Amino acid sequence: MKKSLSKTHPKGENSKLPIVQALDKVAVDTYAGRVHVNGDHNTPVTPFGQLAFFIEFLKHTELFDHFVEKCPLVLTSPNASENRDILGTILFSILAGHTRYAHMTTVRTDKVNPALLGMKKIVSDDTVRRGLNKISEEKGRDWLIEELKNCYSEILTIPWICDVDTTVKCLYGHQEGAVVGYNPKKPGRPSHTYHSYMIANIRMILDVEVMSGNESSASHTLPHLLSWLDSISVEKRPQFIRGDCNFGTDAVMTACETRHQPYLFKLKQTPNIKRFISLWKALG
Repeated sequence: MKKSLSKTHPKGENSKLPIVQALDKVAVDTYAGRVHVNGDHNTPVTPFGQLAFFIEFLKHTELFDHFVEKCPLVLTSPNASENRDILGTILFSILAGHTRYAHMTTVRTDKVNPALLGMKKIVSDDTVRRGLNKISEEKGRDWLIEELKNCYSEILTIPWICDVDTTVKCLYGHQEGAVVGYNPKKPGRPSHTYHSYMIANIRMILDVEVMSGNESSASHTLPHLLSWLDSISVEKRPQFIRGDCNFGTDAVMTACETRHQPYLFKLKQTPNIKRFISLWKALG
Protein backbone atom coordinates (compact mmCIF):
# COMPACT_ATOMS: atom_id res chain seq x y z
CA MET A 1 0.00 0.00 0.00
CA LYS A 2 1.43 3.29 -1.09
CA LYS A 3 1.47 6.15 1.32
CA SER A 4 -0.31 9.21 0.04
CA LEU A 5 1.83 12.23 -0.62
CA SER A 6 1.41 14.95 1.97
CA LYS A 7 0.34 18.31 0.72
CA THR A 8 3.12 20.83 0.73
CA HIS A 9 2.71 24.54 1.29
CA PRO A 10 2.41 26.36 -2.05
CA LYS A 11 5.46 28.31 -3.07
CA GLY A 12 5.27 32.04 -2.59
CA GLU A 13 6.59 34.74 -4.86
CA ASN A 14 10.26 34.78 -5.70
CA SER A 15 11.85 37.19 -3.24
CA LYS A 16 15.02 37.50 -5.30
CA LEU A 17 13.32 39.04 -8.31
CA PRO A 18 12.50 42.41 -6.68
CA ILE A 19 16.05 42.59 -5.33
CA VAL A 20 17.50 42.17 -8.82
CA GLN A 21 15.16 44.79 -10.16
CA ALA A 22 16.11 47.19 -7.38
CA LEU A 23 19.80 46.71 -8.13
CA ASP A 24 19.29 47.38 -11.83
CA LYS A 25 17.31 50.54 -11.17
CA VAL A 26 18.94 53.12 -8.89
CA ALA A 27 17.13 56.27 -7.78
CA VAL A 28 19.18 59.47 -8.15
CA ASP A 29 18.17 62.89 -6.85
CA THR A 30 19.03 65.60 -9.42
CA TYR A 31 18.08 69.18 -10.24
CA ALA A 32 15.50 67.83 -12.71
CA GLY A 33 13.86 65.78 -9.96
CA ARG A 34 14.27 62.14 -9.01
CA VAL A 35 15.34 59.92 -11.87
CA HIS A 36 16.04 56.20 -12.07
CA VAL A 37 19.25 54.95 -13.65
CA ASN A 38 19.17 51.54 -15.34
CA GLY A 39 22.34 49.63 -16.10
CA ASP A 40 22.63 47.79 -19.40
CA HIS A 41 25.64 45.51 -19.59
CA ASN A 42 25.17 44.83 -23.32
CA THR A 43 25.69 48.42 -24.54
CA PRO A 44 29.05 50.15 -25.19
CA VAL A 45 30.70 52.10 -22.41
CA THR A 46 30.06 55.86 -22.36
CA PRO A 47 32.06 58.51 -20.43
CA PHE A 48 28.80 60.22 -19.43
CA GLY A 49 27.01 57.21 -17.91
CA GLN A 50 28.02 57.87 -14.30
CA LEU A 51 27.46 61.63 -14.27
CA ALA A 52 24.02 61.30 -12.70
CA PHE A 53 25.53 60.03 -9.45
CA PHE A 54 28.07 62.87 -9.35
CA ILE A 55 25.28 65.37 -10.04
CA GLU A 56 23.45 64.01 -7.01
CA PHE A 57 26.59 64.60 -4.93
CA LEU A 58 26.87 68.18 -6.23
CA LYS A 59 23.24 68.88 -5.43
CA HIS A 60 23.36 67.63 -1.83
CA THR A 61 26.66 69.39 -1.08
CA GLU A 62 25.62 72.56 -2.97
CA LEU A 63 29.17 72.89 -4.25
CA PHE A 64 28.19 73.62 -7.83
CA ASP A 65 25.50 76.12 -6.79
CA HIS A 66 28.03 78.02 -4.70
CA PHE A 67 30.55 77.79 -7.55
CA VAL A 68 28.11 79.39 -9.99
CA GLU A 69 26.86 81.98 -7.51
CA LYS A 70 30.35 83.32 -6.73
CA CYS A 71 31.52 83.37 -10.34
CA PRO A 72 32.75 86.91 -11.22
CA LEU A 73 31.54 86.59 -14.84
CA VAL A 74 28.90 89.23 -15.67
CA LEU A 75 27.26 89.18 -19.11
CA THR A 76 24.77 91.96 -19.86
CA SER A 77 23.66 90.95 -23.35
CA PRO A 78 20.09 89.54 -23.50
CA ASN A 79 21.36 86.82 -25.84
CA ALA A 80 24.29 85.84 -23.63
CA SER A 81 24.47 82.37 -22.14
CA GLU A 82 23.96 81.92 -18.42
CA ASN A 83 26.90 81.31 -16.12
CA ARG A 84 25.47 77.95 -15.13
CA ASP A 85 25.50 76.76 -18.74
CA ILE A 86 29.07 77.95 -19.29
CA LEU A 87 30.47 76.45 -16.10
CA GLY A 88 28.43 73.28 -16.54
CA THR A 89 29.88 72.79 -20.01
CA ILE A 90 33.39 73.12 -18.58
CA LEU A 91 32.52 70.63 -15.83
CA PHE A 92 31.22 68.02 -18.27
CA SER A 93 34.23 68.46 -20.54
CA ILE A 94 36.72 68.04 -17.69
CA LEU A 95 34.93 64.96 -16.33
CA ALA A 96 35.03 63.46 -19.83
CA GLY A 97 38.84 63.80 -19.80
CA HIS A 98 39.14 66.68 -22.24
CA THR A 99 42.20 68.93 -22.22
CA ARG A 100 41.36 71.47 -24.94
CA TYR A 101 38.51 73.84 -25.70
CA ALA A 102 37.87 72.16 -29.06
CA HIS A 103 37.09 68.87 -27.30
CA MET A 104 33.95 70.40 -25.78
CA THR A 105 32.14 69.78 -29.05
CA THR A 106 31.78 66.08 -28.17
CA VAL A 107 29.75 66.77 -25.01
CA ARG A 108 27.16 68.72 -27.00
CA THR A 109 25.64 65.40 -28.07
CA ASP A 110 24.56 64.74 -24.48
CA LYS A 111 20.88 65.66 -24.10
CA VAL A 112 20.28 64.12 -20.66
CA ASN A 113 22.88 65.27 -18.14
CA PRO A 114 22.60 69.07 -18.75
CA ALA A 115 18.99 69.05 -17.53
CA LEU A 116 19.96 66.93 -14.52
CA LEU A 117 22.47 69.63 -13.54
CA GLY A 118 19.91 72.39 -13.93
CA MET A 119 21.35 73.68 -17.21
CA LYS A 120 19.38 74.89 -20.21
CA LYS A 121 21.93 73.79 -22.79
CA ILE A 122 25.57 72.96 -23.45
CA VAL A 123 27.31 75.92 -25.04
CA SER A 124 30.02 75.90 -27.67
CA ASP A 125 33.73 76.09 -26.98
CA ASP A 126 33.80 79.63 -28.47
CA THR A 127 31.21 80.75 -25.91
CA VAL A 128 33.27 79.27 -23.09
CA ARG A 129 36.45 80.90 -24.36
CA ARG A 130 34.85 84.33 -24.74
CA GLY A 131 33.25 84.09 -21.32
CA LEU A 132 36.47 83.21 -19.52
CA ASN A 133 38.29 86.03 -21.30
CA LYS A 134 35.89 88.50 -19.69
CA ILE A 135 37.01 87.45 -16.18
CA SER A 136 40.01 89.41 -14.94
CA GLU A 137 43.00 87.43 -13.76
CA GLU A 138 42.85 88.69 -10.16
CA LYS A 139 39.10 88.10 -9.73
CA GLY A 140 39.30 84.70 -11.38
CA ARG A 141 42.22 83.66 -9.22
CA ASP A 142 40.55 84.74 -5.97
CA TRP A 143 37.31 83.04 -7.01
CA LEU A 144 38.95 79.68 -7.77
CA ILE A 145 41.07 79.75 -4.60
CA GLU A 146 38.06 80.41 -2.39
CA GLU A 147 35.98 77.73 -4.11
CA LEU A 148 38.81 75.23 -3.71
CA LYS A 149 39.06 76.06 -0.01
CA ASN A 150 35.33 75.55 0.29
CA CYS A 151 35.85 71.93 -0.82
CA TYR A 152 38.46 70.95 1.78
CA SER A 153 38.11 73.43 4.66
CA GLU A 154 36.17 70.99 6.85
CA ILE A 155 38.77 68.25 6.37
CA LEU A 156 41.52 70.41 7.88
CA THR A 157 39.90 70.22 11.32
CA ILE A 158 41.48 66.79 11.87
CA PRO A 159 45.27 66.20 12.06
CA TRP A 160 46.82 66.04 8.61
CA ILE A 161 50.16 66.26 6.75
CA CYS A 162 50.91 68.67 3.92
CA ASP A 163 53.02 67.30 1.06
CA VAL A 164 54.86 69.86 -1.08
CA ASP A 165 56.13 68.84 -4.49
CA THR A 166 57.06 70.20 -7.92
CA THR A 167 56.18 68.58 -11.24
CA VAL A 168 57.68 69.34 -14.65
CA LYS A 169 55.25 69.32 -17.60
CA CYS A 170 56.74 69.24 -21.09
CA LEU A 171 55.22 71.64 -23.62
CA TYR A 172 55.15 71.29 -27.39
CA GLY A 173 53.35 74.48 -28.39
CA HIS A 174 53.83 78.18 -27.79
CA GLN A 175 52.14 78.47 -24.40
CA GLU A 176 52.84 81.38 -22.11
CA GLY A 177 55.73 80.65 -19.75
CA ALA A 178 57.15 77.83 -21.89
CA VAL A 179 60.81 78.17 -20.89
CA VAL A 180 63.68 75.71 -20.98
CA GLY A 181 64.60 74.77 -17.44
CA TYR A 182 65.17 71.71 -15.27
CA ASN A 183 63.69 68.78 -17.19
CA PRO A 184 65.03 65.34 -16.20
CA LYS A 185 63.03 63.39 -18.83
CA LYS A 186 63.52 65.60 -21.90
CA PRO A 187 66.40 68.04 -21.41
CA GLY A 188 66.17 71.10 -23.60
CA ARG A 189 62.39 70.89 -23.98
CA PRO A 190 60.36 73.96 -22.85
CA SER A 191 58.16 73.21 -19.89
CA HIS A 192 55.95 74.47 -17.09
CA THR A 193 56.56 73.79 -13.41
CA TYR A 194 53.63 72.87 -11.17
CA HIS A 195 54.18 73.71 -7.49
CA SER A 196 51.50 71.69 -5.71
CA TYR A 197 50.37 71.32 -2.09
CA MET A 198 48.27 68.34 -1.11
CA ILE A 199 46.93 66.38 1.85
CA ALA A 200 49.03 63.25 2.35
CA ASN A 201 47.53 59.78 1.93
CA ILE A 202 44.27 60.96 0.35
CA ARG A 203 46.29 63.05 -2.16
CA MET A 204 43.73 65.83 -2.20
CA ILE A 205 45.12 68.91 -3.93
CA LEU A 206 45.04 72.07 -1.83
CA ASP A 207 46.51 74.45 -4.38
CA VAL A 208 48.71 74.47 -7.48
CA GLU A 209 50.90 77.32 -8.69
CA VAL A 210 51.87 77.15 -12.38
CA MET A 211 55.23 78.78 -13.16
CA SER A 212 57.74 78.86 -15.97
CA GLY A 213 60.02 75.93 -16.59
CA ASN A 214 63.06 77.71 -15.12
CA GLU A 215 61.26 78.40 -11.80
CA SER A 216 61.40 74.95 -10.24
CA SER A 217 63.47 75.65 -7.12
CA ALA A 218 62.06 75.90 -3.61
CA SER A 219 62.67 79.65 -3.58
CA HIS A 220 59.82 80.02 -6.09
CA THR A 221 57.56 77.68 -4.12
CA LEU A 222 58.12 79.43 -0.80
CA PRO A 223 56.19 82.72 -1.33
CA HIS A 224 52.94 81.07 -2.37
CA LEU A 225 53.29 78.36 0.26
CA LEU A 226 53.70 80.93 3.02
CA SER A 227 50.79 83.02 1.76
CA TRP A 228 48.60 79.91 1.75
CA LEU A 229 49.64 79.02 5.30
CA ASP A 230 48.92 82.56 6.49
CA SER A 231 45.47 82.47 4.88
CA ILE A 232 44.21 79.60 7.08
CA SER A 233 43.71 79.59 10.83
CA VAL A 234 46.30 78.08 13.16
CA GLU A 235 44.06 75.17 14.24
CA LYS A 236 43.68 74.07 10.60
CA ARG A 237 47.37 74.10 9.77
CA PRO A 238 49.12 70.76 9.12
CA GLN A 239 50.91 68.78 11.77
CA PHE A 240 54.02 69.18 9.66
CA ILE A 241 55.04 69.99 6.08
CA ARG A 242 56.82 67.24 4.17
CA GLY A 243 59.04 67.62 1.11
CA ASP A 244 62.08 66.28 -0.68
CA CYS A 245 65.64 67.59 -0.59
CA ASN A 246 64.69 70.52 -2.82
CA PHE A 247 62.93 72.07 0.20
CA GLY A 248 65.63 71.25 2.73
CA THR A 249 67.15 74.71 2.51
CA ASP A 250 67.85 77.28 5.18
CA ALA A 251 65.33 79.75 3.72
CA VAL A 252 62.43 77.30 3.78
CA MET A 253 63.21 75.92 7.23
CA THR A 254 63.71 79.40 8.70
CA ALA A 255 60.35 80.54 7.29
CA CYS A 256 58.61 77.52 8.83
CA GLU A 257 60.29 78.00 12.21
CA THR A 258 59.28 81.67 12.24
CA ARG A 259 55.62 80.56 11.98
CA HIS A 260 56.15 77.70 14.48
CA GLN A 261 55.28 75.26 11.72
CA PRO A 262 56.86 71.79 12.07
CA TYR A 263 58.46 70.34 8.94
CA LEU A 264 60.16 67.21 7.63
CA PHE A 265 62.51 67.73 4.68
CA LYS A 266 65.24 65.61 3.17
CA LEU A 267 68.74 67.05 3.11
CA LYS A 268 71.12 66.97 0.19
CA GLN A 269 74.22 64.88 0.79
CA THR A 270 76.62 67.81 0.55
CA PRO A 271 80.19 67.48 1.86
CA ASN A 272 79.33 69.45 5.00
CA ILE A 273 76.28 67.28 5.69
CA LYS A 274 78.34 64.12 5.25
CA ARG A 275 81.01 65.52 7.59
CA PHE A 276 78.36 66.35 10.20
CA ILE A 277 76.84 62.84 9.96
CA SER A 278 80.26 61.24 10.36
CA LEU A 279 80.98 63.43 13.41
CA TRP A 280 77.57 62.63 14.91
CA LYS A 281 78.16 58.87 14.47
CA ALA A 282 81.61 59.15 16.02
CA LEU A 283 80.23 60.95 19.05
CA GLY A 284 77.30 58.56 19.34
